[in-house]
Amino acid sequence: MATDHIRYDVLARDALRGVLRSVLTDAAEHGLPGEHHFYITFLSTADGVKLSPRLLAQYPDEMTIILQHQFWDLVVTEDRFEVGLSFGGIPERLVVPFAAIRSFLDPSVQFGLQFEPSDAVPEQPASKLPAVPASPPSPAPATEPAAESTDEPPKPGEGAEVVRLDRFRKK
Repeated sequence: MATDHIRYDVLARDALRGVLRSVLTDAAEHGLPGEHHFYITFLSTADGVKLSPRLLAQYPDEMTIILQHQFWDLVVTEDRFEVGLSFGGIPERLVVPFAAIRSFLDPSVQFGLQFEPSDAVPEQPASKLPAVPASPPSPAPATEPAAESTDEPPKPGEGAEVVRLDRFRKK
């Protein structure tokens, strides 16, 4: 097989991250239209990710955030985005480089992107995607992060139903 000196894989990955950048830029400028909302999973220890020590202890590998009704100060630059969210009633500021993002999902239109880890990001197994809640977050200053999936059935009255991102992928 011939050597790919052009690196089409890198060009395609960067183009798809450009889609994500454009969507977030539009959301920062105009808000989220209609029923659109985003699940963004990223590697919490990747270079350039900024989380509070409390969140990093809670999500040492990956974290999924939901941008829907309750987020603030979304700022998008060429290489990252920053956003304010509330976790357990405590406001936090997150900085997430695009290179750290593993997946992006807009379940309102069943659109999703998966990213392979870049050279700057430690590789994680693809089967370790965290679960995300199926229902919108409850009214609070912002959205809670998705919980890690367990094999235990959910207990009645303990919050939203937890599903895997695979549920939204077209087969």
